[in-house]
Parts: sequence; C-alpha cells; structure tokens
Amino acid sequence: MSGFSPAFTRLGTALAAVVLQQQETLAEFLPREDWSADLTARTYTSGGVTVRVSLLGSYAARERTWLWGWANPQFGDGHPAVEPTLAIRGLGQRLGIPEFTTPEVDLGWYEGPAGHGGELIAMAAGGVLGGGGYIGAGYDGGSAYLHVDDPQAPPAVWDPVPVPRLLMNAVSLFPDEPRLTLARFLSRHRVAYRERDGVTEIRLPGGGVARAHFDGLGRFIDWQAELTPAAL
Repeated sequence: MSGFSPAFTRLGTALAAVVLQQQETLAEFLPREDWSADLTARTYTSGGVTVRVSLLGSYAARERTWLWGWANPQFGDGHPAVEPTLAIRGLGQRLGIPEFTTPEVDLGWYEGPAGHGGELIAMAAGGVLGGGGYIGAGYDGGSAYLHVDDPQAPPAVWDPVPVPRLLMNAVSLFPDEPRLTLARFLSRHRVAYRERDGVTEIRLPGGGVARAHFDGLGRFIDWQAELTPAAL
C-alpha cells in the first residue's frame, strides 16, 4: 500500500486536533523522564508517576513498518495489554480502514511532516480509543506506542486561545479537510458553531464569537476572536 487509504485519512482528519490537544494535556501531567513499563501488569512509570496503559503497536525504524500489538508474536490478541485495543481492529473492519486491519503496515512510502508514518497511525488509534493520550516509548530499532487508559490522566478541556495553533498543527498532518478537523474539535467540547461559505462561526462558551476563515479550496487561512462577552 502506497499512501494512506481515504477512510483512514478522513478519520485522521477528524481526530487530529482532538488528539493533539490531549497529547499536550498528557505531557503536562506525565513527566517524560527515565521510564519503565510492565505490559503484563499494564503499567508505565515515568518521573514517579505510574499510569495504566495498553499496547497499540510498534514502529520499526529500519523496515519502516507498523506492527499491531495483536499481530506481534510476543503478544497477540489475548495479551492483557492488547485486549483493550481490539476495538480499533473492529472499527477498521466495519469502516473498511485497512491500516487498522492489516497486521503489518508498510510505511516506507511516507515522507510527510510527522517523524514517520507510524506516528499518524498511533494518533488515529489513540483518537478512536479516547482516554488520556498515547506514549511513544523508544527502544533500540524503533518505538512502541502505548495508549493511556487511566482515569487519573486528565482529559483536555476547552480553551479558545490555542485553537488556531492546534488547527494549524493538525492540518499540517492531515491537510485534506480543515473544516472537518475544526468541526470535530468543537463537537468534542460541545461548543456551538455554524458553517457558511468560507467561514465557521463559533459561539464561545461564556460569551464572545470566533470566526475561522477558509479559502476557496477549503484551506484554513485566518482566525478572529472576540473573547469578551458581548454587551447585552
């Protein structure tokens, strides 16, 4: 397979800003210091903080492939760290997303802005599962990707200030439909919005209005916000 499938790309587009915000929230909560993991016990410890994790998969740097945890002979479907992730494969079967159902995904073609194509698979998979975010745990030859499904990891909360930055970063990874990226992000936080030609108008919680502007090709070009409550 050369290039991500349309179904995977649309899913990644919808989830990208949501996942990026959750990753920032996780980074504030979980120190990235010397770490250890026990996948049988489903624990990851860093900087004195221990969280419950599950195994998404791993990226092999030399082969440039993604291997799902359920396809790894060291683990398999029944491993305690893998079982919580099997919903991803089920979703892939229902929606026809080959990246979620192919045991080992060839990513040698990927030359995009992410460090490697496996990062985008981890993003999409983490977005499907929700929870506290994902961790890339490096090892000799690649990285294992762990999903944080621990209630002590805080969920991202609504904040209008970083929205344009999050949107731009998300669009750099999944550029096809910026309006979908924004709409899914706003829906995640239950923020009301209205779409019209070239503009998404957002009613900010607590008062005020923001407008995201898009050009004729649907590309995000500008963000304007009035963060103070409108006069009554």
